[in-house]
Amino acid sequence: MRGKLLVVGFGPGSFEHITKRAQEAIQESDYVIGYKTYVELIKDLLTDQEIISTGMSEEVSRAQAAVKYAEKGKKVAVISSGDAGVYGMAGLVYEVLVEKGWKEATGVEVEIIPGISAINSCSSLLGAPVMHDACTISLSDHLTPWAIIKKRIEAAGFGDFVIAFYNPKSGKRTRQIVEAQQILLKYRSPDTPVGLVKSAYRDSQHVVMTTLQHMLDFDIGMLTTVVVGNSSTFFYDNKMITPRGYQRKYTLNTEDQRLRPHERLRPENEPWALHEGKKENQNPADLAAADSTPLALAMEALQKIDGEENKDKLSIDNPAIAQPAVESIFELAVSPGVANKKFTPKQLLVLAEAAGENGTMEYTPHHQILLRLPTADPDAITKMLADAGFLLSPIGDVFQIKACDFCEGDKKDSIPHAEEIHRRLGGLDLPKELKLGFNGCGMACYGAVNEDIGIVFRKGMFDLFLGGKTVGRTAHPGQPVAEGIHPDKLVDVIEGIVKEYKENGHPNERFYKYFKRVQQVQGFKHKDITPVIELEPAPCGE
Repeated sequence: MRGKLLVVGFGPGSFEHITKRAQEAIQESDYVIGYKTYVELIKDLLTDQEIISTGMSEEVSRAQAAVKYAEKGKKVAVISSGDAGVYGMAGLVYEVLVEKGWKEATGVEVEIIPGISAINSCSSLLGAPVMHDACTISLSDHLTPWAIIKKRIEAAGFGDFVIAFYNPKSGKRTRQIVEAQQILLKYRSPDTPVGLVKSAYRDSQHVVMTTLQHMLDFDIGMLTTVVVGNSSTFFYDNKMITPRGYQRKYTLNTEDQRLRPHERLRPENEPWALHEGKKENQNPADLAAADSTPLALAMEALQKIDGEENKDKLSIDNPAIAQPAVESIFELAVSPGVANKKFTPKQLLVLAEAAGENGTMEYTPHHQILLRLPTADPDAITKMLADAGFLLSPIGDVFQIKACDFCEGDKKDSIPHAEEIHRRLGGLDLPKELKLGFNGCGMACYGAVNEDIGIVFRKGMFDLFLGGKTVGRTAHPGQPVAEGIHPDKLVDVIEGIVKEYKENGHPNERFYKYFKRVQQVQGFKHKDITPVIELEPAPCGE
């Protein structure tokens, strides 16, 4: 059976502004996948669908899960607020499909269902601020380097665009909206009208009319859309209005319209248009004046930003804007080995050489050093590190074994089993990062029992612990689910547990939560050993 992906934009969040097709798509789906807040907004449309909700910044895992279930023949709704194609999930879903070699004719079916984007819903509450050329700019540098975002703000400011800023500020990301204001103040009056709209058409809706100079005096967060007017935008009776040129074009302030309808489209009657009111057969000398048009000025701004003021001006008839080069950052984890915990001086020198001036090295409590290296040749980096004797691993939501040092090799009987587990499972992509603790004796001094999965070698056999909660105020060790597992069976047992979790775990679902949800993994039954203490919920929802 051919599955289907329904990528749904449900608008600002109120039921009245969800399109009929969006409602139908959600109701006819087998699975609904989305950010927790968005799932809550459409709860009245949910019946017996399987719900998979994740936290902020988990867009990629949501897209991957959606494709996974669609490939199994299911109908999956991937929900976004606003429009799914405007900073929504549509692009990520297609990216995941492209990576998997998807073809429209033979692969899962995809339907993109449009919705009302924030620039539209927020503008309707402000008045009519987007009546002339406008752009949207996301201030989140989660996926786009801040240097590129700054260039776009500069260009939009110089070009006198009305601007809608999405994702202007978060708890950790606070400087971007400040820098955006500073950039725009170079091009616009401090009194430029600005509208701040939080949670448009939701119960917590809040609208503020202010100015570019004073916009930071008000609360701005992730749910706020910031609409900055252009040089002609004005306030009138608590409305933010950007003229569309009607006073020049249609002469609305006179009783008799001076131009008859058939005369309005003549070039001489449209001096504000790109042709500047000039006819096509004008000679080149007359066209030289076109260098002062708004489009030419905007093109000049882009050239200045890239430091190319001395290059030939971009042709108005054939503009060619160079795309900014995107720097590739190569990320990986390195360690001396599964059991070995000692770096050699030579290895440290190799690390420093690989990092260079612009890379970073981060120590972690997981027996690894994380490297983040700007490079266009990751193969050369991996060869350099492998030749130095490093064990290389991917980072992110993958499997990692955290073995002890086996008393510096004195208790070495179980080392081959630890290395075989790493060989089979190390770096395996999973719904959430999973760490397996491995201790070479019953002392368990490296804390294996406190990891997602714990293994303790004791009296020639292995004890198994599952579902440790590794962080948080209700952290707890894993449950002892088996004692005396024979060495010949251990690796297969672990592989079965991990692969079952990979297949059936929800995106961003930690192993202890998965074990609790399904109640049984590879025949090992769950027992709730969470500490019974009353604690105020953490802000992150854990």
